[in-house]
This record gives sequence, structure tokens and C-alpha cells, in this order.
Amino acid sequence: MPDTEPTAETSNKTSFEDDDDDDAEISSEEEDEIKRELAEVTFEELQKARSDGSDMVYRKQNVEKKNSRANKNRPMEISSKKPVSRFREVIQVPKNVSRDPRFESLCGKLDVDGFKKRYNFIYENTLPSEKKELKKLMRNAKNPEVVDELKDKMAKIDKEVKSALPKRTEKDILSEHKKKEREAAKRGKQPFYLKKSELRKQKLIEKYNELKESGKLEAFMEKRRRKNASKEHRYLPYRRPA
Repeated sequence: MPDTEPTAETSNKTSFEDDDDDDAEISSEEEDEIKRELAEVTFEELQKARSDGSDMVYRKQNVEKKNSRANKNRPMEISSKKPVSRFREVIQVPKNVSRDPRFESLCGKLDVDGFKKRYNFIYENTLPSEKKELKKLMRNAKNPEVVDELKDKMAKIDKEVKSALPKRTEKDILSEHKKKEREAAKRGKQPFYLKKSELRKQKLIEKYNELKESGKLEAFMEKRRRKNASKEHRYLPYRRPA
């Protein structure tokens, strides 16, 4: 009899110890769940729960699942909570696609010579006539701001005309050279292609002839001399102070 009692006690002890282990495991799982729930709860909801004095925790709503069909023949289910946008495309309208004629093969190729011949009147007639009108307006104008605006417009016109003149002279020189070489090739001579240095010389000759005819050669040469003298003056050594 005394031998059997302690065995019963030991069995009871072991059963109690197992129950304690199960309680410990359950409590740890509950703590993990509480932590997860608290991580998803917002700060405002926690403040409300504390002000009420209740220990309730509001669970965050489950994230809405992506729209999916149970069967491809069924219509798609969409939640009614999402508001419909005001602007929605009911009828598909064809969009206007902008095209750049410079890079479109449908518009054809650009003929530079033809373009310059057609619009040469802008530099020869239109812009000079606009300049004359601006001069007349400037004579009659008394407001200094208006005079400054007219001067700026005249300077722009002069700039456009000057920028167009060298390009035309270069094109004319090349076209004349090509004509001569074609005629020489018909006679049986080998064609000679104009170099950049030769082209520069021809342009300087053309400019010299234009200045001589207009009577501005002396002023141009004097301006060029002063410019060269100022360049040379930079490299002269300075005198030391006594």
C-alpha cells in the first residue's frame, strides 16, 4: 500500500504539469494574435477604445480581392463601394495623331533649291518693305518705349536678312561650280570637287566685290584693322612701374 501511493501522486503531478504546458502554449499563441491585430489597428481606433474604457480591438477590414471570374462566361463582379468616375469613355473616338512633315515620307522630300526660289521674295521684298514702314513709324513715335520696340524689330529684320545672304551666296557658288564641272565632264575632263578652303576664298571674293560696289569697303577695312590691332595688343608685354 505505501508503495502504490507515491506512484499515484507522481502521475497526478505529471498530468498537472502537462496542463500547465498546454496553457502556456495557448497563451503565447493568443499573444501573437493580439500583436498582429494591434499592428493592423489605426491610432484613432486605439484612442477611441481607451477613451471608452473598453478593451475591444477593432479589426481592420480584409483587403478586397482582385476582380476575378469564377467562369470566363460569367460577368465580372465589381464592388459597389468604389465610386464610378465622372469621365468615362462610353464611345471610343479616334484620336488625332499629329504628324511632323519633316519626318514623314507621305509629305515627300524637301527640295531646298525649290523652297528658296519660291520664298526668296520674303528676303528681297517683304522684309525690306517692313523695315521701311518701321522707320516711318519710328519718326512719328514720341514714346521712348515704342521707339525701343521698333528698333528691336528692325534689328531682327536685319539679322534675318544677313543670315540668309551668306547661305545664298554659298549655294550660288556651288551651283556655278557644278555647272562648270558638268560642262568640263562632257568634254572628257575629270571633274574637280570644290574644297572647303576654296569655297571660303570664293565667299571672301564675293563679299569684297559686294562691299566695293556698295561703297562700304573702306569702313569695313578700318573696322577689321582696329579689331586686329586690339588682338595684337593683348600679347604685348606691359611696362613695369618706375
